[in-house]
Amino acid sequence: IEFAAMAFTDIFIKRPVLSVVVSLLILLILLIGLRAAAVLPIRQYPKLSNTVINITTVYPGASADLIQGFITTPIEQAVASAEGVDYMTSSSVLGTSTIQVYIRLNFDPNQALTEVLAKVNSVKYLIPKESNDPIVTKTTGQTTAVMYLGFSSEELSGSAISDYLTRVVQPVLSTVDGVASADILGGQTFAMRLWLDPVKMAGRNVSPADVAAAIAANNFQSAAGQTKGDLVVSNITTNTGLTDVNQFKKLIVKAKDGGFVRMEDIATVELAAQSTDASVAFNGEHAIFIGVQATPQGNPLTLVKGVRALFPELERNLPPSMKMKVAYDSTKFIQSSIDEVEKTLGEAVVIVIVVIFLFLASFRSVIIPVVTIPLSMIGVCTLMLILGFSFNLLTLLAMVLAIGLVVDDAIVVVENIHRHLEEGKTPVQAALQGAREIVGPVVSMTITLAAVYAPIGFLGGLTGSLFREFAFTLAGSVIVSGVIALTLSPMMCSVLLKNADEGRFAKMVNRVFGALTRWYGRRLDRSLDYKAVTGLFAVTILGLVGFLYMHTAKELAPEEDQGIVFSVTKAPKYANIDYLDFYGDKLDKQFQKFPETDLRFVLNGINGPQGGIAGMLLKPWDDPGSGNWKHP
Repeated sequence: IEFAAMAFTDIFIKRPVLSVVVSLLILLILLIGLRAAAVLPIRQYPKLSNTVINITTVYPGASADLIQGFITTPIEQAVASAEGVDYMTSSSVLGTSTIQVYIRLNFDPNQALTEVLAKVNSVKYLIPKESNDPIVTKTTGQTTAVMYLGFSSEELSGSAISDYLTRVVQPVLSTVDGVASADILGGQTFAMRLWLDPVKMAGRNVSPADVAAAIAANNFQSAAGQTKGDLVVSNITTNTGLTDVNQFKKLIVKAKDGGFVRMEDIATVELAAQSTDASVAFNGEHAIFIGVQATPQGNPLTLVKGVRALFPELERNLPPSMKMKVAYDSTKFIQSSIDEVEKTLGEAVVIVIVVIFLFLASFRSVIIPVVTIPLSMIGVCTLMLILGFSFNLLTLLAMVLAIGLVVDDAIVVVENIHRHLEEGKTPVQAALQGAREIVGPVVSMTITLAAVYAPIGFLGGLTGSLFREFAFTLAGSVIVSGVIALTLSPMMCSVLLKNADEGRFAKMVNRVFGALTRWYGRRLDRSLDYKAVTGLFAVTILGLVGFLYMHTAKELAPEEDQGIVFSVTKAPKYANIDYLDFYGDKLDKQFQKFPETDLRFVLNGINGPQGGIAGMLLKPWDDPGSGNWKHP
């Protein structure tokens, strides 16, 4: 083993050409790492495959109890046995059943969707025939949108705004790379509304079934086909649908004894919103929101940059009375957090360099371990790209911690070689002998540090998924630094280190640390004279570890100021959308009283007319009047 270690380290010092080749190889790795750093995706946290499958079944006119008993419960019982299901939530309201199936973390989304679809199809025969078929949709990734855009107008109705967004804005946003969908929130689709008058219907002996039958018989789409002659083919077009309010008003509902009952005789007909069970307010004005959802592989920062690049075009084509504004942009917090970590990264590099210089007291000696920092940090980016990692708060945190670890191996090599220089050996001799002696300790240090952090990456559950990239990034950077310390560092020592007298600064550093060492030695000798007291103190500290661990607050991640305040509203089951709008307006006025508020929003009718969310977007962190922490 000793012979192998000697041959391994000597070859990089005795053969300069090979050392140059190794250096070029390290440079190549550096270039690959730089390329990897440029293409690695940027996220707030590591990628997590958290899938939610929504099952929506519409039964027009059915009560909540009927929906619960004949639709929601049978589907829930069947889906509960599907593989990969973690838990479910459901909502049964007038005319609609909504079931949300939460899949286990990192379970295959496509397999989960297949399982749920099969279970839903197995109980379709139990669902009332009058209801619509269940609609099953899958959402993978974060549950909240990356960006919310608000559209409002003082002249246009909600239905008109929704129609414009559906035809013009939504298709444009969907073309941005990384956008999974652009969902319209609070939208009101155009529909022909027939408000039946029960008194007039009873007076003319007309039932709701008669109305439904008349609409089905007189308003449908017909595929008439085509006619073919000897040389000509003609398509046949038939107008079998009703297109405006007057046509619906004149629709004959019932005919008897030469008399007619038309729709206008028993109902009020108007072109209005298909559903009025949802509403959106933006800064106190009625508005429609578009939530931009990112794909699981999408980079939120790139996505939002692409969406913002479309703003000039979108604003140029907006109707004169319509306004567009960004209601929420999650990437502001992500970018601010990453900028803060990058600043910390730079501060850590400067501190490490200063500390190394204070202890080695030589610029030549400092260069050797400092070179390890960029090589290790950029070299590990190649490993991150191969493993499919990303730049996020946790991997950047790993790099911050790694800065103090990657220089350890190179410092040990430099110190041991410097010791031989002080004994009178030439730089080459000192590098040869010093590197031979330090191979074992460097390998042991590298393996030990990697073994401390790597097991975190093999944990299961949410903790393991979050910290896997952190652990392997940190362990990978340490391993890269160990390789550099055994190959590049000895060669650099043989070239850069010289036999020279200590300068005044080096003498001053040695004098200060020598005095500190002697002071510590005296205190250590005194403590050994009172072994019982020292032992009792050690046992006390050891015993307090368990107590402090049990009584220290625990959380997965520290709370951070993300610049937004959310409020979840829930109304009684008998409440309608007007109830939510009334109290939502009061909540919005309370938000308006805070001077830190920048934007306000209220969304009513989330998962039924009894639920909603409201919030206020705070002023930027660096705004003196924001009241926020300067850094999140």
